[in-house]
Amino acid sequence: MAGFTNEVLTANEAASVTRVPLKQVHRIIDAGLLRGRVERRRGSRVIVGSGLLGLRLSCLTADMTTPMARRAIVERAIANDTASVVSADPLKVDLKPIAADVKTGLARLRKAKAMVARDPDVLGGQPVFTGTRVPVHDVADMLANRDTPEAILEAYPYLERED
Repeated sequence: MAGFTNEVLTANEAASVTRVPLKQVHRIIDAGLLRGRVERRRGSRVIVGSGLLGLRLSCLTADMTTPMARRAIVERAIANDTASVVSADPLKVDLKPIAADVKTGLARLRKAKAMVARDPDVLGGQPVFTGTRVPVHDVADMLANRDTPEAILEAYPYLERED
């Protein structure tokens, strides 16, 4: 049902996709809730496959279940990539809306990645918005400083509002 088998995301990417704060992503991983769905690649932890669903589910159920029930639900959800409902008495969870939410996040991430290019001949290979020489980190810094989209577009007229 979930269809996340081929997904491999860094903790930052997984946080963005699932809308789970990065600090919480690391806590969930450290607690062992995504057992078997976290790997080390090139020195970093990555979340693979249904671990994304488990990550979102873990966050959503954190305040409404006991730690034991939460662990049981998450383990069942990530163990069977085709399940649409999981249960751990007395709790029963419909995974369809959670999976749909994660799929929407994956689509947003793919779209964002398509907007970014790296070319050693453009600004030394720094990530820039495709077709421009506008560094992504400059816009990210402006957003972090709470600059408005209008201010960003004024500073970088080559960008579109969607960028």
